[in-house]
Amino acid sequence: MYQIGGEVSFMARKRVRELGLVIGSGTPGPRNAISDVPGVKVGHTTLIEGEGKLVPGAGPIRTGVTAILPHGGNLYDEPVGAAAHVINGFGKATGLAQVAELGVLEAPILITSTLNVGLVWDAAVQYLIDQNPEAAISSPTPNPVVLECHDGFLNDAQGRHVRQQHVLSSIEKCSTKVVEGCVGAGTGMTAYGYKSGIGTASRRLAKKHGAHTVGCLVVLNCGRRGDLIMGGIPVGKLLKDPQTDRMCPRGEDGSIIVILGTDAPLSSRQLGRLARRAVVGIGRTGSVVSHGSGDFVVAFSTVPRISRQKRIFTTRDQLPDKLLTPLFAAVAEATEEAILNALCMAESMEGRDGNLAEAIPIDRLRHLIERFK
Repeated sequence: MYQIGGEVSFMARKRVRELGLVIGSGTPGPRNAISDVPGVKVGHTTLIEGEGKLVPGAGPIRTGVTAILPHGGNLYDEPVGAAAHVINGFGKATGLAQVAELGVLEAPILITSTLNVGLVWDAAVQYLIDQNPEAAISSPTPNPVVLECHDGFLNDAQGRHVRQQHVLSSIEKCSTKVVEGCVGAGTGMTAYGYKSGIGTASRRLAKKHGAHTVGCLVVLNCGRRGDLIMGGIPVGKLLKDPQTDRMCPRGEDGSIIVILGTDAPLSSRQLGRLARRAVVGIGRTGSVVSHGSGDFVVAFSTVPRISRQKRIFTTRDQLPDKLLTPLFAAVAEATEEAILNALCMAESMEGRDGNLAEAIPIDRLRHLIERFK
């Protein structure tokens, strides 16, 4: 089995900003990634093995797991403020009800393929117990947050190939260098009729707005080819190709996972307001959030950390609501750009039964962007 950690990148691909397309008017952080939020790190384990006819339980395998750490400490002991938002609930996420109820995140966020959720949850429980032997004995039960998108077009989904060691490896490899494209939970993803995967982006607010950072990471698995919009350009219509359009994976009932991080001191209620703005960025790329779509957003703030014993977070700590609008704009822009990076950074991939997900053609896309400048 071919396992890829967090240091692999695909040099042939380009991020959307490298192609000359600037999304919005906000300023990205130095990495233009969710890791621009201080303390946030991301790690992947990618599983690729076999080719040809599907043998359920054996392969071919095109899947993986992605971990997001809000900080490098013990999250169970020092949770962060958080909120969850369900845009469309055709999904199998875990832990969101408690996040919504208590307003805190106390575990790494883990993203994988749909049928792997249970195995990843079990691995996360063990990870949290190993860190906190008192959990579920003299302290509360831990609450792993596991999110998913279905990768069955390319992957042997029934095989449920992500195991405990892969989850632990993703957490251990977490880094500020966020690899995009066909890695981790993005390995088997398709979107807008093309190969997709992991994408990330960030926005740094001006000093007059507090100089806070908003970062976004997406796992992209939704949208129809003809609907794709990139920076206002109707790319899906302009790149139409009758032959490849007939062969492309159908994505209208796919899903998207959006993770938002910020260093702005926000309450859970305010983070919920940020989470709801992710749909603005999604809509700008052409998705209508279809009936069969599982679209989930988790938003967290790294400031302040919350002591499990004290759990004190007062209104004096948080920004006034009247200052939230620049953060809303940052969420919309970062989400939009992360989605486009997930498409532009993904490489073509052949999966089970010869199913082919072709990458969006970078040269043709570059020409379109130049034409519309």
